[in-house]
Amino acid sequence: MDISLLLIYMFSVFMLIITPGPVVALIVNTSLACGPKRAMLTALGTNWASLVLVMVAALILTGTLSVSVSMLNWISLVGCFFIAYLSVQALEQALRYAPSQPEAAPAPLPARSQHSGLVTGFLVGISNPKDIIFFVSFFPQFIHVTESFKGSIALLSVLWIIIDLSILFAYIFLMRQKLALKYKRKIEIVSSVTLLLIALGGIFYSGSTLLNQ
Repeated sequence: MDISLLLIYMFSVFMLIITPGPVVALIVNTSLACGPKRAMLTALGTNWASLVLVMVAALILTGTLSVSVSMLNWISLVGCFFIAYLSVQALEQALRYAPSQPEAAPAPLPARSQHSGLVTGFLVGISNPKDIIFFVSFFPQFIHVTESFKGSIALLSVLWIIIDLSILFAYIFLMRQKLALKYKRKIEIVSSVTLLLIALGGIFYSGSTLLNQ
């Protein structure tokens, strides 16, 4: 096993995941609006989506599967509309609260609502299928970390899961601290607007790409 290559991979994944994006914005907003349990389920959903995309990327790398760029753009476009819908809902909810309203603990969620956190996380994670292209271009740089292709894919995937969940759970923990709760409404608004801007950017990019095909 190439330890130095493995450490470079772990650092690269850490920097990639910790950088704010649609998943981080969703986790932050969910943690503040619905509590840590719902946020953890959402994080598990986004992680589940990453695993699906990793498996698809592995099939592409082995030549077992080929994916149309046009199909990826269409899926991405639909996914961005879904993210925009979620962000508008979250923004509307955040703006509805009066600034002077005392902070209350999130109400317990029914089982169905909790399960929807897992589904929402998966849909947001899978809504950017261009991550497949990222994995296809990213994994080959580290595929020689072990002597076996399957072993390398398995190891890289497990490390991705551990780093991904660790960072997302850290965000959830930070959002439940007193300082974050003090500025709960402002953080919710910022994370919702960030999510909306990312979605609009994705809609513009995917839409223009499809129109130019």
